[in-house]
Amino acid sequence: MTPVLALIDLQRIFAEPESGWVTPDFQRVIKPTQELVDLYSPNVVFTRFIAPDEPTGSWIPYYEQWPFALQPPDSYAYQLVDEFHGAPTLDKTTFGKWGPELAEAVGSGGQLVLSGVTTDCCVISTALAAVDAGVHVRVVADACAGVDETSHQKALDIMRLYAPMLEVVTVEQLAAERL
Repeated sequence: MTPVLALIDLQRIFAEPESGWVTPDFQRVIKPTQELVDLYSPNVVFTRFIAPDEPTGSWIPYYEQWPFALQPPDSYAYQLVDEFHGAPTLDKTTFGKWGPELAEAVGSGGQLVLSGVTTDCCVISTALAAVDAGVHVRVVADACAGVDETSHQKALDIMRLYAPMLEVVTVEQLAAERL
């Protein structure tokens, strides 16, 4: 069964320096991500974090802290960056993107390959939910970025604790396996 590549939240709201959610190393993940797309196409899913129409529960104080993010899904900020603009997306109002849609794409006994932003939020949330569902997950360290390098490394270290259900790998390792 061919692995599914899920590219987490490669959106302008995380890429652009003037955004309150900018990921400083965002640009570093573009080239490795393009390599991953070439390796796994057509089994590629781009995800987007979007704001809910009306926040509820613990999301209310979250959006009180980040009111600029209460924009509609079609806003400029929530679009994929130019390198991937126009690709179909799986949109979620949650940090984690694991759910029925990705479960169906991966299939029973399948494998999920993850990259994107941020390692320490949406990537780790997606990875751990997929692991809990019994999916073998591979997180591509050099195609992920965190809110800062320390947080990125800490998240990777935490995910390594889930071996053998979760592996932290590199683009080079995956490319060598696909040959």
